Amino acid sequence: MSADLVVKPMKQSEAGRGLAAVDREAMEELGLENGDYVVIAGKDGRAVARVWPGYPEDTGTGIVRIDGRLRSEAGVGIDDRVELEKADVKPAKAITVALPSNLRIRGNIGGPIRDKLSGQAVTRGQQVPFSFGFGAFSSMGGQQIPMRIADTDPAGTVVVTDSTEVEVSEKPAEQIVGESGDRSGGDGGTPSVTYEDIGGLDDELEQVREMIELPMRHPELFQQLGIEPPKGVLLHGPPGTGKTLIAKAVANEIDAYFTDISGPEIMSKYYGESEEQLREVFEEAEENQPAIVFIDELDSIAPKRGETSGDVERRVVAQLLSMMDGLDERGQVTVIGATNRVDAIDPALRRGGRFDREIEVGVPDKQGRKEIMQVHTRGMPLADDVDLDQYADSTHGFVGADLESLAKEGAMNALRRVRPQLDLESDEIDAEVLDAIEVTEADFKDAMKGITPSAMREVFVEVPDVTWNDVGGLDDTKERLRETVQWPLDYPEVFEQMDLEAAKGVLMYGPPGTGKTLLAKAVANEAESNFISIKGPELLNKYVGESEKGVREVFEKARSNAPTVVFFDEIDAIAGQRGRNMSDSGVGERVVSQLLTELDGLEELEDVVVVATTNRPDLIDSALLRPGRLDRHVHVPVPDEDGRRKIFEVHTRSKPLADDVDLDALARRTEGYVGADIEAVCREASMAATREFINSVAPEDAETSVGNVRVTMDHFEHALGEVRASVDEDMRRRYDEMEEDFGKDTREAETEVSRTFQ
Repeated sequence: MSADLVVKPMKQSEAGRGLAAVDREAMEELGLENGDYVVIAGKDGRAVARVWPGYPEDTGTGIVRIDGRLRSEAGVGIDDRVELEKADVKPAKAITVALPSNLRIRGNIGGPIRDKLSGQAVTRGQQVPFSFGFGAFSSMGGQQIPMRIADTDPAGTVVVTDSTEVEVSEKPAEQIVGESGDRSGGDGGTPSVTYEDIGGLDDELEQVREMIELPMRHPELFQQLGIEPPKGVLLHGPPGTGKTLIAKAVANEIDAYFTDISGPEIMSKYYGESEEQLREVFEEAEENQPAIVFIDELDSIAPKRGETSGDVERRVVAQLLSMMDGLDERGQVTVIGATNRVDAIDPALRRGGRFDREIEVGVPDKQGRKEIMQVHTRGMPLADDVDLDQYADSTHGFVGADLESLAKEGAMNALRRVRPQLDLESDEIDAEVLDAIEVTEADFKDAMKGITPSAMREVFVEVPDVTWNDVGGLDDTKERLRETVQWPLDYPEVFEQMDLEAAKGVLMYGPPGTGKTLLAKAVANEAESNFISIKGPELLNKYVGESEKGVREVFEKARSNAPTVVFFDEIDAIAGQRGRNMSDSGVGERVVSQLLTELDGLEELEDVVVVATTNRPDLIDSALLRPGRLDRHVHVPVPDEDGRRKIFEVHTRSKPLADDVDLDALARRTEGYVGADIEAVCREASMAATREFINSVAPEDAETSVGNVRVTMDHFEHALGEVRASVDEDMRRRYDEMEEDFGKDTREAETEVSRTFQ
């Protein structure tokens, strides 16, 4: 009894385990149960797989999901039909495996291999990708070990069980001839990357398949419609998102000839040679059709002809145009171009009939990041405490290449832990040490510290390690910042339901030292978002247009790595009132204009919040302060007595205080002191105690008696005499007047937000 089912790709986390996820209704028809074995018969081969109940969404659809290796063995592609029938597979008494000649491991590795292959069906001659799960041997992190099955007892297809004896052949894997029709590993220039090795790009992959796979597999569909199949696909997006990987996977899955063009390789100083090399690549593809010609970094060989000074580049672009226009006589040859500078490509290449479809391969979302992490940790021996969901949550702005680095660095940390047990002088590594390696949560946490999103490397500032608990007092200010920055990111569905626009930006103003920068750091940390810190003057440049370009680039990076908090410290330095200062050649005015258009232009700011601070809000251009730009004006006031008490608590939290220290009395006596003053008082008091102690003991006794040191009230009295209040009555009055002017603009809007959430 057999069933006719349609092949679909496996989910990333289940690939590489020899499983077939079968539609549950088809399982009932065939009388299959979870753990049974089936023969999957395709056009050009057969594969044996263990049955796994299909995903709930596949029920009744007649789908079987198998990974790239099984598809290759069965000689089928996605959307092809296969015959499924129950297989009578015997348990293996013993199997002999052959390892590559360059792998030197001492001791019995049969145990780890048996554990990895347990439950899988294997056949003599079959290539089985195998991974020890760390460092150079980890799945996807380096290369999987191309292990071959040299012999089985009994003969035929057998299942590896816990009692199977595993022996290692003296012959290397390279000398074992495949007998199972296994084509994994690719031949004839076909790369061995499957769709299961790509995470978080389902929509993009679907579009690429529609453009490339469909015309190559079923040209009759296009003939029936009376149209020419597409000849070119242009993949564009930030570096590291998987453009090259998609091209390789598609070439592998449709079993097409794959050739790639590297810009610098075809460039030659001799007249006409570059064009000749380009022609040769296309002629070779035509002879081996169906074929895919992949041009990576297309902008390097096909820049805009009007902007390039080199004659060679112009001729190469012209040759490429004529080659692509001539493709209609070349049959099944498709060109895939990849670039992260799509606007730098010659516009003639981007018209219909050349690169027909442009597909943006963007930064992955949370679900995409989880899939990518599953791909890169597939072969790793992960400890039970590793939660991939947590890393998917906290890696905003990370592209596939960054997540691969994270997984690889986590594995390397595990390797560093066991390195003392390794005998690096020896030619072989002990199998027991390899088997004991485990990648833990601590390894990943440590790896996270050293990796920043590649799209933000130039402007990235690590998310500050400051929480609301580190900010004393200012409860009203903290609440208003939470409403403005955190709530839209944490409760987007509420804002959508209420048809409420999230604030674009917040301006914090107040006397120096009240904690404005500290609040910005805390809100970036609490919102779990990326944090770009901009110091005003660093944007200014002596060349015309460069300062505005700097502002543009900051917002471009913020958009592509959302959610992001963009922090402008001392914004009055770059956004002064226009028309006042004519001594700077107008650069200040142009920067303000650029800021205005970025905050409230035609391009929407999605999940990007601007936080700006200043102690001179009266100097900022009024257009920047209107609603829709820096909507919320938050006054960070001089702390009152209760606020000062809390600030003293924060700064004395870890200090050894004597019993006579009265924080309430200190709070009463520090009228006019701001947060920075109080921090200076606590530091000066500690310094006085330290000075007294060091002067009273001999250096050799300091270590034993340091535990007795206490900061007393007398030390605080001394500190109060040294540190004066920053804010006098005149300054307080001036800021109160500013609060009156700026505060009333935003109170009504904030009241509306608060009412929504109560």
